[in-house]
This record gives sequence, structure tokens and C-alpha cells, in this order.
Amino acid sequence: MYVVTVLFALNPGLQHDFLPLMSANASASLALEAGCRQFDVCLDPDRPDEVFLYELYDDGEAFQAHLMTPHFKAFASETAPMIAERDIRTFRRLSPEVGGR
Repeated sequence: MYVVTVLFALNPGLQHDFLPLMSANASASLALEAGCRQFDVCLDPDRPDEVFLYELYDDGEAFQAHLMTPHFKAFASETAPMIAERDIRTFRRLSPEVGGR
């Protein structure tokens, strides 16, 4: 599995505007992309200007296909002015059992 994490630092006070667009993108990704297996949108109430994503794809090609979808392109365009910084990282998930029980 191909893991993508994203930490968005939003411009102050814009989480309320950002979250519906983020949720719509996550829902469309899960519904319309065969290679998208998980798309979690995470918040910490102590950091209201941050949004963390945890996404699972079949492989890197599935993630690249995600970046080309109309719903992602619309999301990226609409939210660009709301985002101060974004930190995108990718990983290869070995399995749920590695390092665990």
C-alpha cells in the first residue's frame, strides 16, 4: 500500500471554510477512485488552523491518478488561497502486523 500524509497549515480562521471542501474531496476520492482505499481527515481542537490527512492508495500510480481527477483539481483550486503551508509525505506500508501485535 502507498501511504500519503498531508499536514495543511491554514491561514488563520479558515478551517470552517476549508473543511466542507476537504470532506467533499475525500468522499469523492473514496467513491470514484478504485485505487483509493482510505482517506481520513483529522483535526486537533488545540490546533484549529491545521488539518491532517492520512490516505491509502493501492500504489503510487493510483495516487498520481488521484491528482488528475476533476474533484481533486477543483479542491486544489478552491482551497489554494486558504492554505499557508502544506507538508506532503509518502510512505510504503509494510503491513498492519509489522511492529504490532
